[in-house]
Amino acid sequence: MTLGDCPRVAEIRVRGWQSAYKALIPQAYLDGLSVAEDAARRRRNLEQGDGSVVNLVAERDGEVLGWACHGPHRDSEVRAGDVELYAIYVHPDLLGQGAGRALLRESADRCVAAGHERMLLWVLKENTSARRFYERAGFLPDGAEEPFEAAGVEVPEVRYARVLTGTGPDRRTPGSR
Repeated sequence: MTLGDCPRVAEIRVRGWQSAYKALIPQAYLDGLSVAEDAARRRRNLEQGDGSVVNLVAERDGEVLGWACHGPHRDSEVRAGDVELYAIYVHPDLLGQGAGRALLRESADRCVAAGHERMLLWVLKENTSARRFYERAGFLPDGAEEPFEAAGVEVPEVRYARVLTGTGPDRRTPGSR
């Protein structure tokens, strides 16, 4: 991901939240999300980052289709060698075309290359489509749950984990950078 990708990544993330989390997170929270503010945050994070967080985009014909981000796991109870997938979003109009699978595969490949043994992620408990996506990729809930607060409402999340012994049968990741 480059600084020039930040506006499109912000659009994908905000539209992704507004689409995927409709009826799961208070509508007022979703309506308050700003593409401009998110783009500025992405730029700051890239400019000020220490390299421990990896941002990837999937593109086709020069158009960014999706974004993924991973880095050190943020929970002190977890082993130091674990890595966390912080985010993965594909533009809602482009779901089901393989960009999400390519991003997840590339992220896992990079984590394996960096010597990480396990990848963790948090997903909204009621987000059944995302949970199916992760389960098809070999992730399973590990029993940890915690609430995410949005507009004063607690929304339950569950943690998923996957051992990174490999990244699956198709190691090709065209269009990811």
